Amino acid sequence: MNKPVNKIEKLIAELCLEGVEVKDLWELTAWDKRFNGIEREKQKRIVVYPYVLANRFREIAQPSGDVRLLSTGNYIGWTTEELAGRNLCVGEIVAIPWGGQANIKYYKGKFVTADNRIATSLDTNVLSNKYLYYWMLENNQLIESFYRGSGIKHPSMRKVLEMKIPLPPLIIQEEIVKILNSFTELEAELEAEIEARKKQYGYYREELLTFGEGVEFKSIDEICQINRGRVMSKDYLRNNAGEYPVYSSQTVDDGVFGRINTYDYDGEYLTWTTDGANAGSIFYRNGKFSITNVCGLLKVKVDGVNTKFLSYILAIVSKKYVSAGMGNPKIMSNVMEKIKIPIPTLAEQERIVIILDKFDALTNDISVGLPAELKARRKQYKYYRDKLLTFKPLEKEYAKQ
Repeated sequence: MNKPVNKIEKLIAELCLEGVEVKDLWELTAWDKRFNGIEREKQKRIVVYPYVLANRFREIAQPSGDVRLLSTGNYIGWTTEELAGRNLCVGEIVAIPWGGQANIKYYKGKFVTADNRIATSLDTNVLSNKYLYYWMLENNQLIESFYRGSGIKHPSMRKVLEMKIPLPPLIIQEEIVKILNSFTELEAELEAEIEARKKQYGYYREELLTFGEGVEFKSIDEICQINRGRVMSKDYLRNNAGEYPVYSSQTVDDGVFGRINTYDYDGEYLTWTTDGANAGSIFYRNGKFSITNVCGLLKVKVDGVNTKFLSYILAIVSKKYVSAGMGNPKIMSNVMEKIKIPIPTLAEQERIVIILDKFDALTNDISVGLPAELKARRKQYKYYRDKLLTFKPLEKEYAKQ
């Protein structure tokens, strides 16, 4: 990757040795609506893209279509021109959600949009739309800080429009886009391969954990002690900071809510999320740790049951017992204890665990294989994006010449 970067450095030395011109975003972009409180001269042109409510996406979704459903979140869907109707849009655009949080997207082609705020370059001979996208990604954290509100947050479009964007010559923008595209394409290939392996893993897991006649079934309360976590506030965590993890409901960072100087449990356990969007998620723990009150705890109390085997079987079964709970999904101890699972021989359990551990490592362990390569590529991509989108600003006296 050094040669393309060197090429850009050479171009910068040839074309903008004194620095790169910096402009306000409003000088270079057209948006999809006229914003309240923004001077008209800061919105030289409006390009209207009709939007539809996100819940309609499911109604018009057609996987074989070639029209992108441009959501405000992570949903990726497709439809047809016929189903899109008057909401069909065409263009090369960069979008941010009108409500929620910064989720920057680029698209070129036919699309239907949810309630996004959409930008496009006023002149693609001056500003490349794909360069604009990568630059906005680089400034995602700043854009996120512009979202305000007590309920659903909305961006301050004045602050967005007044962001300062470096504007190197188009040939440099195109070289930057070419390099960053190569990273994102490689990431997409690795993600697709990992996803294919996960599907394969899921198939084999289902096969291995499906048992015929002759296998005894037992309820969780027959084979496990069941406990619930305790309330721990952020102040408590702050005042008792230490080395031992406290697990909570979130799956981010493996559910680590904080770290304290003591622990409630030591050994091999399972924890599960009792409340919220991740209700029913099962985690294998082995070590010293604590859990919060939105987690339950299982400790095998009988011989002949492998804790890791139990984690694999419950990961499939437990989600089926999650209740809506007045809009808050739940699976409490009184439900968990009644779940019945198959208990083959200990030797068979151990054989299954060895196989599934290998599959799990291939698809989820970021220290080996494809997940490790994907992590490395993402780190490399972030490094080059930072490097390629950081410029020496043009001094004012040169800018005036």
